Amino acid sequence: MSVSVVIRTHDEAPRLRLTLASLKRQERLSEVVVVDDGSTDATANVIAEAETFLPITRLRHPQARGRSAASNAGARAASGKILIMLDGDTPVGPGFVAAHANAHDGGDVIGRGACFNLRCTRFLYDPEQAIPFPHCQERLLRLGNAERERMRVTRADIEHNFASIERRAQPGIYPGLGPARLAEIEMHALRHHPDCDVLWAAATGSNQSVRRDSFLAAGGFHEEMTINEHRELALRLTAHGSRMRPVEQARCYHLTHRSGWRSPFEDTRWEALFWARHPLPEVALMSVLWASLSDHPAIRPEHRILSLPALAVAAHCARNVTARSAAEFRASLGLKESFA
Repeated sequence: MSVSVVIRTHDEAPRLRLTLASLKRQERLSEVVVVDDGSTDATANVIAEAETFLPITRLRHPQARGRSAASNAGARAASGKILIMLDGDTPVGPGFVAAHANAHDGGDVIGRGACFNLRCTRFLYDPEQAIPFPHCQERLLRLGNAERERMRVTRADIEHNFASIERRAQPGIYPGLGPARLAEIEMHALRHHPDCDVLWAAATGSNQSVRRDSFLAAGGFHEEMTINEHRELALRLTAHGSRMRPVEQARCYHLTHRSGWRSPFEDTRWEALFWARHPLPEVALMSVLWASLSDHPAIRPEHRILSLPALAVAAHCARNVTARSAAEFRASLGLKESFA
């Protein structure tokens, strides 16, 4: 089946250059749809460079519309039967596209690959040239030349020495204990608990594949959501018969740009939007899962949820949850009020 990689990007030109380089020799790649979501940097030039070695379809939004709207626009413009969603700052490993394509030979699936991060890039605006973000210049200058050199991620590394990138990678889309544990339990559930009722919660925003016709029929991503839009879509798709499947050989490597993750149990607007469509106990308990994995100090041991099967059990025991009771339970655990 034909495969389109859909990349959403906004003001990350040096990182996008590395991501596009990682797609250069991918087998079974039909098209790369790049959605420039209102960038004001050199993104247009980077896309033009890549057009010399990739089958690119480019879209440009004069004003940024957000992650979900950009991905939806890319999906509509794509020609492939299979879509692989990817962020502009996430190079992929060898065999990435073929692994996703093979996963769809068995029917209507949602393919989930393994996500890693390159913590070494978090201070760098341009990881290839080791150019720091303005607010990191003094910190980077205090490092020695050898240390700064080790932080670089180059196109030569990606095209000819990918093993050097893999050696520096850590599990999880962001650095830290919580993201690493989350990546571990998600992939474990996909591998060993294929009948788990909440496998949709193992969806990821980058390194995920889906049939284009299923994506469009479901209406794509919820365009007001900027966190967990991929899980909300996966919930809708699995409710209509799609199956979550691990894609073992599809690995992506996030070029990090911050020290921690964008905490889904601190930034809670997504929950109100998610709950409005899906007033389910498993939705109410997702942030408890993430807080448990991050060792949130207010979560007592008896309230911790440490796996997706445990989330399914906890949800089954709370079938009569309401928005009010969910908010009260969160408050009792020391988490921010939500579901308003």
